[in-house]
Formats: sequence, C-alpha cells, structure tokens
Amino acid sequence: MEHASITADQRAIALEDDDLVVHAWRAEQLHRLGLHSVIAETFADLVDWHALEALVARGCSPELALDIVR
Repeated sequence: MEHASITADQRAIALEDDDLVVHAWRAEQLHRLGLHSVIAETFADLVDWHALEALVARGCSPELALDIVR
C-alpha cells in the first residue's frame, strides 16, 4: 500500500487557500452588515467583524462602526 505524502509546497498552497477562504468569509460578513464590497474586502483581515456587528446592532451606521473598531 502506498502512503500519500504532502510536500511542503502543497501544504503552503493549502494554507494559502484556507486564508483566502477565511478572508472571503470575513469580507462577506462585513458586506452583509452594510459596508460596500470594496471596503469589506479591504478591511476583512484588519477589523474584528464581531465588534462591528455589535455596534451596527445598536444602531451605528456600518461606516461609523468601522471607524470606531479600526
């Protein structure tokens, strides 16, 4: 029986793919909260979207919430 082994390059690519999936999901959450898609993409990895969500739930505009959590 042959054992499949993953090379270092394959592992790096898989990790990069995971990072891209997480980034896309975070951007989607920010967009869902009301931020323009370009802004959501830009800040997806830079802000805590949970904190932004909490502010929006309390009545803050998405843009003001972004300014606060940055």
